[in-house]
Amino acid sequence: MHSIALLGWFGAALSIALPWPQVWRSVARGRTKGLSATACWQGTAMPVGWITYGLLTGETVQVVTNTVTGVAGLAVLVTVLLKQSELRTGRKLLVSAAGAAGVLTAAAGSAAAGRLTDIGVTRAAAFLGAVLACTAILGAIPQPLSLLRDRNQDLAGLSPLRWWLAAAACSSWCTYGLATGQPAVWLSALVGLGSALIVCWVLLTDRRTRTAAPATVVPATAVPLTIVPAARTTRSTTRVVRPARAAVSALCPTRAAGPGAAARVVRPASAAARPVYGAARVTRPRPARGVASVPCSPEAATMVMIRELAPV
Repeated sequence: MHSIALLGWFGAALSIALPWPQVWRSVARGRTKGLSATACWQGTAMPVGWITYGLLTGETVQVVTNTVTGVAGLAVLVTVLLKQSELRTGRKLLVSAAGAAGVLTAAAGSAAAGRLTDIGVTRAAAFLGAVLACTAILGAIPQPLSLLRDRNQDLAGLSPLRWWLAAAACSSWCTYGLATGQPAVWLSALVGLGSALIVCWVLLTDRRTRTAAPATVVPATAVPLTIVPAARTTRSTTRVVRPARAAVSALCPTRAAGPGAAARVVRPASAAARPVYGAARVTRPRPARGVASVPCSPEAATMVMIRELAPV
């Protein structure tokens, strides 16, 4: 009798320890890829059902164990829903949470029937145990099924340690259920053992595949190098020729090309206008041949004409 009790507490210890590697990976590190939303909902609802079952049958080990695992499952579920927004849509929630809603309804109905009606606690516990066993069988399918259907999906959100602990815990609970004569316990644990072993096998093969995969060497493509010549900074006094106003033409009267020609004043160019390669060539108009118009007073002009027309 003491050995059976120890076996039950050993399974309880494994069950308490198994969700925390997944909590660390999903809640603390934010990795949720590969997790099934339906399995997460079941991981929250099933502990509630087993707590009710333990209260009806008077098994403290069931109550303690599933209280801890229920809190851990709730934390993982909330993280998955927050990280994957597509799972919060109405249709997705209806599909993934339907099984969990059924478990909670069965647990509440069994507890009410066992305590408030003449059905009795024993019959209510037997009914709830049958419901939990069937739900455990169905709830153990989504996670391995999703992994087997898509072998190329990202498995970073799955903790291998959690599933190895689950396999050990299910083995203990299966033995405990057989020893105590509880078909609901050993049947659900047996199905959970098969599910955990499938997940462990998938994770192990995925790890070996990633380890044995040779590194792909990508040849370097010949990328043409574009050589941009450096801009030479010219220290020469580059100048830009701009037309001057008419008032400045009196300063250089001998350079005017004619009465209608405008003189040009040379100014230093700005840095943006300076050429990049070499100095710019500044062209200047050549002075016109002949007599240039000299702007001066009328008396001076008369004297010039007299001197030109005077006989020699």
